[in-house]
Amino acid sequence: MENFICSTCGVQFDASETPPANCPICDDERQYVGYGGQQWTTREKLKRTHHNRFETVEKNLVGIGTEPSFAIGHRSLLVRASAGNVLWDPTVLLDETTIETVRALGGIKWLAVSHPHLVTTCVEWSKAFDDAPIYWHADNRDWVMRTDASYIFWGGETAALAFGLTLIRCGGHFEGSAVLHWAKGADGRGVLITGDTIQVASDRRYVSFMYSYPNMIPLHAQKISRIVNALEPFAFDRLYGGWWHSIVASDAKNAVKRSAERYVRALQ
Repeated sequence: MENFICSTCGVQFDASETPPANCPICDDERQYVGYGGQQWTTREKLKRTHHNRFETVEKNLVGIGTEPSFAIGHRSLLVRASAGNVLWDPTVLLDETTIETVRALGGIKWLAVSHPHLVTTCVEWSKAFDDAPIYWHADNRDWVMRTDASYIFWGGETAALAFGLTLIRCGGHFEGSAVLHWAKGADGRGVLITGDTIQVASDRRYVSFMYSYPNMIPLHAQKISRIVNALEPFAFDRLYGGWWHSIVASDAKNAVKRSAERYVRALQ
């Protein structure tokens, strides 16, 4: 029995004798099946061809990314907080070197995922770190491909992991798409960690929002307003997206607001 991993989106599935017939996440209109058709790999195969690199993004925030790039190619973020560390949107690859390095950084108390495209091998990560709970919004529950008792399906609009660490349901990309607010980040000015619920634009003074990025399907104006309104109670000066260098380095809350206004004007 093997927990097969989709080579296109990186999501790991329940154990089976043979690869699943298809990946429901990639069959959905927000994602896609690669040109070569549905392909599968395993954790052991990835360990032979890939490795993770670590980079300090700012004080108490460490990026973890797989090289060469695999699947959607995002990098995860480890928030090192006094109450315990949070791993956000874990990378697909988890090898022994990565486990040792993360342990040296204080381990993982919680895992949290933004949405189904970036959950990858979160159960493997949980098991490697004392069955750390995986926070997954209940609105996305039907998209769990590998079931496990470590999931905490939180509901409503926010969930506090600890003081100053808050998950916020923004919706948009998926109904349960979430972001992480880290109040002590950016030297106390606040950090928002978004995956691609809010995507940092090439012009990093701006962000954007989409229903589907690879298939270029825009998001409805009402969904944009909901994202902005969900963030209104939270102060943040810096924003990190899901990829290396996807950073709005300052004035990030205003960047989200003006970007939302520009997006809605374009829709009209």
